[in-house]
Amino acid sequence: MMDEYNFEVNVFDTKTRLDKFLVSQSTGLTRSRLQALIESGFVRVDGKERSCSYLLRGGEHISLLVPPPEDATPQPEDIPLDIVYEDEDLIVINKPVGLVVHPAPGHAGQTLVNALLSHCGNELSGIGGVKRPGIVHRLDKGTSGLMVVAKNDKTHQSLMKQFEKRTISRKYLALVWGTPAAEGRIEGNIGRSTKNRKKMALVEVGGKHAVTNFK
Repeated sequence: MMDEYNFEVNVFDTKTRLDKFLVSQSTGLTRSRLQALIESGFVRVDGKERSCSYLLRGGEHISLLVPPPEDATPQPEDIPLDIVYEDEDLIVINKPVGLVVHPAPGHAGQTLVNALLSHCGNELSGIGGVKRPGIVHRLDKGTSGLMVVAKNDKTHQSLMKQFEKRTISRKYLALVWGTPAAEGRIEGNIGRSTKNRKKMALVEVGGKHAVTNFK
């Protein structure tokens, strides 16, 4: 069950950052924890999600939901895997739509990582950390497709270099709304959407540079 906090912003807090305001309240949460909750959509200002840097105007109502602590170490779960290929170094999984790749706020279990821990045991690369063992790349929850998972650090490093040098080819099939051009190029910085912090979007400031060619 989540703990809920509600705050009313007075005029003295005008032009105060949202995360700084929450730190000043008696929640017992650190600034980094509060920022993570804001980014994950657990904080709303007058019913709307806002960024950490959102400047308060005074008079707003802020609601904060704090989910219960989650086990930092993913546990093995008997979740069926569609295995396309497997050897002593790697495993290729056909990830279905709806399956989250690794534990995150709101998804402590029932992820691909939990399934891999059950299938592979300790035979997964540790480079990704305890929450992402073997994970070299990811697909969104709503995206299906092939994922290659490393069983040891040497394979993990090799796969990472191949992704960085783009010697691994990735192709996507997507449904689009309307009639797009026969081919094109989308280039820009991708970061958290300022309108919906649970989504990614092209941003003018910050983000990670990305290029997508389509035809």
